Amino acid sequence: MRASLLHPLREPRRARRRGSARRAGGGAPAPQPSAAARPDPEVQRVREAGGPVDRASYSCQCGYLFSAEVSTTVSCPHCGAGQAW
Repeated sequence: MRASLLHPLREPRRARRRGSARRAGGGAPAPQPSAAARPDPEVQRVREAGGPVDRASYSCQCGYLFSAEVSTTVSCPHCGAGQAW
């Protein structure tokens, strides 16, 4: 085993041009929001769309098509038969 592999690897150096921070606007860069503070884009999209849709379309054995709230106990408004989920 090589002697150089017995030591942990150093962090790679960041390549940085001299004076680029001064020309770009001086001072330190603006702090980035943490991952916990940034909203999930998928969650934002659902919220902007009005939230989840809690209604479903059902077709009964009697031939009646209807829309009702999603539930484990849905009955046909035409004949009263229970719908399987």
